[in-house]
Amino acid sequence: MVAVALLAGMPLSCATNPVTGEKQLSLVSEQQEIGLGKETAEEVQQSIGLYPDPRVAAYVDGIGKRMAASSERPNLPWQFQVVDDDAVNAFALPGGPVYVTRGLLTHLNSEAELAAVLGHETAHITAKHSVNQLSKAQLAQLGLGLGAALKPSWAKYGQLAGAGLQIMFLRFSRDHEREADDLGFKYMQAQGYDPHAMVTTFQTLDRVSQSGEGGRLPAWLATHPDPGDRVAAAQRRIETQQAAAQPGSGTGGAGQAVKRDEYLAAIDGMTFGPDPRQGYFKGRSFFHPEMRFRMDFPEGWKTLNTHQAVGAVAPAKDGVVQLGMAKVGLSPDAALKEFLAKEGVQAATATPLQIAGQPALTSGFTAKTDQGEEVSGVVAFFTHGGRTLGALALAPKDKATAHEAAFRGTLESFQALNDPAALNVQPARVQLVTVPSEMTVDAFNARFPSTVPVEQVALINGVERNGTFKAGQKAKRVIGGMGPSGG
Repeated sequence: MVAVALLAGMPLSCATNPVTGEKQLSLVSEQQEIGLGKETAEEVQQSIGLYPDPRVAAYVDGIGKRMAASSERPNLPWQFQVVDDDAVNAFALPGGPVYVTRGLLTHLNSEAELAAVLGHETAHITAKHSVNQLSKAQLAQLGLGLGAALKPSWAKYGQLAGAGLQIMFLRFSRDHEREADDLGFKYMQAQGYDPHAMVTTFQTLDRVSQSGEGGRLPAWLATHPDPGDRVAAAQRRIETQQAAAQPGSGTGGAGQAVKRDEYLAAIDGMTFGPDPRQGYFKGRSFFHPEMRFRMDFPEGWKTLNTHQAVGAVAPAKDGVVQLGMAKVGLSPDAALKEFLAKEGVQAATATPLQIAGQPALTSGFTAKTDQGEEVSGVVAFFTHGGRTLGALALAPKDKATAHEAAFRGTLESFQALNDPAALNVQPARVQLVTVPSEMTVDAFNARFPSTVPVEQVALINGVERNGTFKAGQKAKRVIGGMGPSGG
């Protein structure tokens, strides 16, 4: 893990917290904090990927940087970016990088709501919450590779060379979450945003959590433990601020920016939900239109598709098979050598074979985990579409033979994808419409049908299921996509 490497050899020291002014134990200097954030940001881009819309990227970055400029640490190399995942979440890395998911953007309804989220994440950095977590050795990590999904101790073998990367999520304490809410409130106020947007933002995030929606990343409440009633706390902040406001000061909500229409215009046309262009399952068959291949996974195994690998875990969680990309520029021979050079791996003799008509190299191997468990596996590297791909099977040593046929069947099923219907699938997208007259959610959905359930239409528009839309307002519907069946 990146953090472990960077923390090695760091001297103990005390530093002044830029928000509280108090001295606190720190293992990480500001330059080390920035370096950690920069290196982890590279992992984010490789393992999740950024949403490919420069217009949206510039919009989010501009809002975030204006808020960061008025914070206690304006000179950090701030960076606000959108990751290409349909989960509703946001996260901050040490030293300046802040990320929101496209899933979050499709669920918010104003620039002020986005500012509330960006202010909260900015606060985690300005108050050095991540540095405190590092100093206290309280890192938690989310394994995005199937090896980690199967068993954490298998992670270093379950990640193909250069694939199966992991992203670091820090779980902050309730006190840190409260402080981030307080600071975020201050930052959005300093930029003239209506603080009531913090209330509606927390209400939306809570509704998303209750709905069970999820992408490849965890949802907001999985990485932001709720410190009690956030909605009530935000309302109390507004009341306190209004009570202290001087007449004519412009605070307290009147005249403050919401920028609903500007925000909705920015996300009009944004990808909604899972993007089938990045791969999708129909039953146990996996199709990847962009990379033009299909592959079948074992019947009854739990499948998972991430940005960097696709695979399946056996029902008893005693076997995994996955496919991922090797490092750019590596040949199958070089990729195999790099994989087998991993610490603790004992390799068998490499054997040539054919996969989808292309030459491939495969090798069995055994290894011991850090906990002393013996595992056996088979790895194969081959070329498809100008890139080296790697397939991996992994199981406890005494279960490897039982899963051998499943791995062989998966590997042999790999083939080029030529079906036009599969190649031309497109994701669902957000589309703005103008509500012609006041109408209920059901009436709106009948007039402007969506390819998602009516409950989700209400949720993404920030209205209750039995609520109404106002005449003349802009509202979101979802069009296109593959529908809930995946086909």
